[in-house]
Amino acid sequence: MIAKRKTALLLAVSALGMSAAAAFAQDAQTQTELDALRARVEALEAANPGAGTGDLRIGNTTLDVYGYVKSDFFYDTDFELGDLADATRIGEPANATSGTFGATVRQSRIGLRTNTPSAIGDIAGQLELDLFSGGTDGPAELRLRHANIRIGDNWLIGQFWTNFQPLDTYPTTVEFNGPVGIPFARVPQVRYTNTLGSDTTFAVAIEENVGGSDSNDPVLTGSIEYNNGTYLARASALYGKAQSGAVEVDQTGYTLSAGIRPWQGGLFQVNYVDGEALGPYLIAAGDAIVNGQANDVDGFTVEFRQELSPKWNVGIAYGQENYDLPTSTGTLSFTEVETIHVNAFYKATDNLTLSAEYFYGERNDAPTGRTFDSNRIQLAAQLNF
Repeated sequence: MIAKRKTALLLAVSALGMSAAAAFAQDAQTQTELDALRARVEALEAANPGAGTGDLRIGNTTLDVYGYVKSDFFYDTDFELGDLADATRIGEPANATSGTFGATVRQSRIGLRTNTPSAIGDIAGQLELDLFSGGTDGPAELRLRHANIRIGDNWLIGQFWTNFQPLDTYPTTVEFNGPVGIPFARVPQVRYTNTLGSDTTFAVAIEENVGGSDSNDPVLTGSIEYNNGTYLARASALYGKAQSGAVEVDQTGYTLSAGIRPWQGGLFQVNYVDGEALGPYLIAAGDAIVNGQANDVDGFTVEFRQELSPKWNVGIAYGQENYDLPTSTGTLSFTEVETIHVNAFYKATDNLTLSAEYFYGERNDAPTGRTFDSNRIQLAAQLNF
């Protein structure tokens, strides 16, 4: 496994992150404003999608405009990784570089939340857009992220994060995607959510499959999560179909997630995913079917975060994906890919956050047994509104 050679490095940097003095507290259930960190923004949306705070009122409907402007500047050392820091581009001759500077504002986004009281409970709505319509290297064009209706506390109808994704333990990074080894998808769905006691929620959903699965059949997902603010445990499962030409296979998988705040401000969290034909749901987006066979995959992420002061926090996140069968990315085909993110965030004001990140990525070429790696330094400024 290609990660073994960097185990000592990872542990050393992790130890530095844990010793700094207490990890960034990220409790999505208690946030009332968009946080400067992308992952906490997403967690807030998950906790209360479509909840207007009343910036504007039309009749008995309140509306809230939210979002942020973000500028990213990055330098790739060996292979150009694009605006999304795509680790599967590593090794491809067309992406080779002796050093490339890039910049983007495409992570910037804007959204609208509404809330309307009714006889069947509050009816809320959410519409959110960003600038990633053009893919990894495309132009800054509007792309739909979320468009959903929420009825009371139980029903969500429309496009939102898949119920299979462990949103509350998603690692925080400066670059857009985050580490490999974790589900990441927004899909149209009908979801029912309820509680079991004060600290446990469960959800079931019928969802549209992700594009890379090439199936018209619906996907069934279920999740259950315990979160008391100090300890978090979550499990989710998925069942659907994946198709390639005339070949159709079962698409199944599960995720297991855990988090702990072991001291004031401290955070340690892990995610594990395993399944068959599940690649299109993961960050590296490996093929679901190869040569007529379902492509089994497993992956994981580990994150440590440390709050140094009310304005500073640092962290490290590691991710890995391993496939049974190779996915072609041009001239190469990978079965293993891994990433490391080491970052720092400075909250200059309540709305303005400055950040820096070192990114390392590695992937293999399965037919030849070669491995390739690349590095990125990234700086960013983000203004929330």
